[in-house]
Amino acid sequence: MGEGIRLRKSIYYTLAFVALIWGVKIIEFAFDYNFGEFGILPRTLSGSVGIFTAPLIHGDIYHLLSNTLPIIILGVGLFYFYDKIALWVVLLIYLITGFWVWIAARDAYHIGASGVVYGLLTFLLFSGFFRRDSSTLAISFIVLFLYGGTFLTGMIPEDSGISWESHLMGAIAGVFCAVYFRNYKIGTLLKQELDEEHYLEDNQPARYTYHYKPKSAEPEDASGPKEQHYIIKYPLDPENK
Repeated sequence: MGEGIRLRKSIYYTLAFVALIWGVKIIEFAFDYNFGEFGILPRTLSGSVGIFTAPLIHGDIYHLLSNTLPIIILGVGLFYFYDKIALWVVLLIYLITGFWVWIAARDAYHIGASGVVYGLLTFLLFSGFFRRDSSTLAISFIVLFLYGGTFLTGMIPEDSGISWESHLMGAIAGVFCAVYFRNYKIGTLLKQELDEEHYLEDNQPARYTYHYKPKSAEPEDASGPKEQHYIIKYPLDPENK
């Protein structure tokens, strides 16, 4: 996939989620309704619905704005640099964070996408360290700069209206995903490997042909000749690529 196409897709996916959470808030204003009851209410059957709906709901415009910019930066970075696994990462962070909050958080309604933001941030940060990828590390540090000191303090237990549990569980979910996907190839690395494989020493494009032939010597055992694998590389015919 070309870099331009990958960038456009990363922007589309991220803005689609941003449009969704803003759409929810617009509906609340338009109909003078509060969707807070659809947040996560820990250890209750009705409150388990919030695992799926809570990140879409925000208390006020300030709460929504504080999550929008980090989501855009982190989301575009995730889908651009990790396009092969980005959807799985988002899905796992989204559901794992909500489930852990439902299991272990205080008896109160927990709403907002900040848990997802913390998860994306720690995923890009730790995945960048694991892969020694300066690009994803740079994105994470930009968001850390935007958050300032509130990133760490946001995970410290306190008796306030802020769901520090969502922040903490989201951060842990992001680290879990970074460890789980640490050996998965990502789009930029895969493209680089393919480019290297498809060029000969004189920088001419080449095609790989795989051949099998039996060994000519006497078989070492009664199982018969064994197949030997080798590769022929030759320049591509410009008329038949």
